[in-house]
Amino acid sequence: MNLIVDAGNSFLKLAVFEKNTLFKIHKTDYAEVMLLLEKVLGENKITHSILASTTHLNPDVLAFLSTHTKCLVLSHQTDLPFKNAYETPETLGLDRLALACSAVKQFPVQNTLIVDAGTCVTYDFVDKYGVYQGGAISPGLSMRFKAMHNFTGKLPLISADDYEASQIGQSTKASMQIGVVEGMVNEIDGFIQSYQVDYEDLTVILTGGDHQLLSTRLKNSIFATSNFLIEGLNFILEYNKNT
Repeated sequence: MNLIVDAGNSFLKLAVFEKNTLFKIHKTDYAEVMLLLEKVLGENKITHSILASTTHLNPDVLAFLSTHTKCLVLSHQTDLPFKNAYETPETLGLDRLALACSAVKQFPVQNTLIVDAGTCVTYDFVDKYGVYQGGAISPGLSMRFKAMHNFTGKLPLISADDYEASQIGQSTKASMQIGVVEGMVNEIDGFIQSYQVDYEDLTVILTGGDHQLLSTRLKNSIFATSNFLIEGLNFILEYNKNT
């Protein structure tokens, strides 16, 4: 069995796969990661693992994985099932590599735009020839709310948890929520439409922690999924077992 360790900016995910079948997924903060690792490995016959970290991870995590599994640490030098045309591959986020791999696996020979709505919103384009071309990065929902609070004197720190769709905000809180949520919706729709000008057969995937809030508000047809990145990491692990 495979253990996927996705160490993101805000939290860590552990997922257990049997080849390409997802069995379990766990989400934890960094203070509890070692306890969860011990529990997951104690309950499953894990032979291989992959670690993808976008933050400064406790070195004990890698030491534990390397001791108990055959561990692959994802980097820009890892063998991947696509051609990378990014001009600075060493700066490309590991999450974006995994998303591209998932697109190649699940939507082969298709022009694919992956929108990952997390801490940041990333846009990644893989063409129908299996070439990763690049994309864009912008602030995510939480970051936009924090920016308005941090860079003004009076705007409160809020979230989109109780957001009710509207065009006109009749309070400061509602005005901020509309600006952030609908602003991001319009941004995503705009990116999709600009890609569709050149790629009429475009497949669009929306994923990430905020994808459920955004998916029903987008005008364009999308494929919404919560585990696209995790599935991409497992695909990379399976691919490297055979290389």
